[in-house]
Formats: sequence, C-alpha cells, structure tokens
Amino acid sequence: MSSVGSGYDLSAATLSPEGRIFQVEYAAKAVEASGTAIGVQVAGGVVLGVEKIVRSPLLEYGSNKRIFKIAPHVGVATVGLLADSRQIVNHSRSEAAKYKQTYNSPIPGHLFAERVSSYVHRYTMSGARPFGVSSIIATYDKAGPHLYMVEPSGVSFGYRGACAGKGKQAAKAEIEKLKFAQLSPQEAVKEVAKIIYAVHDEIKDKYFELELSWICADSGFKHEFVPQSLYDEAVEYAKAAIAEDRGFMDD
Repeated sequence: MSSVGSGYDLSAATLSPEGRIFQVEYAAKAVEASGTAIGVQVAGGVVLGVEKIVRSPLLEYGSNKRIFKIAPHVGVATVGLLADSRQIVNHSRSEAAKYKQTYNSPIPGHLFAERVSSYVHRYTMSGARPFGVSSIIATYDKAGPHLYMVEPSGVSFGYRGACAGKGKQAAKAEIEKLKFAQLSPQEAVKEVAKIIYAVHDEIKDKYFELELSWICADSGFKHEFVPQSLYDEAVEYAKAAIAEDRGFMDD
C-alpha cells in the first residue's frame, strides 16, 4: 500500500498532490477489516448492534466488548482497532463528565458528537497516526433520540440508520429497506440482529458474538444492553429469518 502513496503516506499531516490524506484512507481500511456495527434511530429510541468477531474459541465469552456506555444517556458502538476504540471511549467519557460538572446537565447529543469528531480530527493534522475506528453514537436528550457516526477522518453526520465494518455495503442495503417511523425499539432490536446475522461471513469468520443495546422508554431512556429475554428472542428471530431466506433461494 505504501507504493500507492508514493511518499505522501508517511505522515497524516501531508496532503498528496491530489488532495488525499493516505494515512486516513489506511485507517478506514482498518475499519473495513473489522466486524459490522449497526445503529438505527426509530420511533421512541435508538438501537445499536455489533458483530464482534471472536478470533479464538479460547477467549472468554463477553470480553473485549464493542459497545460502551459513555454516560447514562449516551452509548457508543465502535468498529476497527479495539485499542484505538478504548482511547476514544475514555476521552468521550471525560468530555461527558466535564460537561455535566460544568453545566450540571447531561451533554446534548449533537454537542457530544461534535466534541468526539473534533478529537478524532486532531489526529489527522499532527504527526500521530489517525484512529482506525468508526464510532456509532446513540443518545437521548430533551430533543429525543439521536444517532451519529464519527469516521476516522473526523467527519460526523446524523443518521436514521448507520453502519460500518466489513459488511457495510450489504448492511446498508438492508437498513434502507426499514421503515424507521413505524418500528418500535423492540422490533428494531430484532431487525438489527437479523441484518448482522445476514451479513456475517461464516467462511472467513466462523465465530462471532452479537452485542445489542438500546436507549428507549423500556430502558428508562438510559443506554443499556437489551434484556436477555429480548436478546434471545432477537437471535431466534434472526436465525429463523435467515433460514427462511435460504429456503427460498434453494427452491
């Protein structure tokens, strides 16, 4: 890959003659090599889901989570390099805590996303390498539920549905079929699980753990992992839907 940059990929602070920052593009490749993460904003809440690839069956179940609680009303799903993810999560928690201490109120979703994206963007302008992480942010504030995604370049946008990782293109096609305004958070959990199971590559990545979290009335408008009963129901729904789709294909 270094030959592609022709010397312009030695620093994130260097622009190529075409205006490209190769180190940022390489960071995006690290995201594309990771498991798929999905976020959807529906009527009354936000749902996050992550396909956490298990590199070895010897790893303890539930370790090295990809979904993090930043503040009571903020959750983040990360895709890419796990160590980089933790650095962003630690900074995000600090930003949320500082705002709460200064203004005695939870940080608004849009402001939180701006501060995280600014932090990530700083690493594209200095001698340090960019973060190889995309972060999908779920928040709930006075204005209601919100969903944002921060990319390795430091760019952030608000979304109704967002995805990142190796299954991004297939997941995006499925997300675009959803009718967000008509889905309840419970239904969204099942749909997110179904999409992750559908885009999972069983040949390259045999083992994976599904992580699901939400912010809605059922969670007290706080970011929490979904209850085990709903988790099990979502997994059964996803597997049944995939089996049904494969049956139609066989016919």
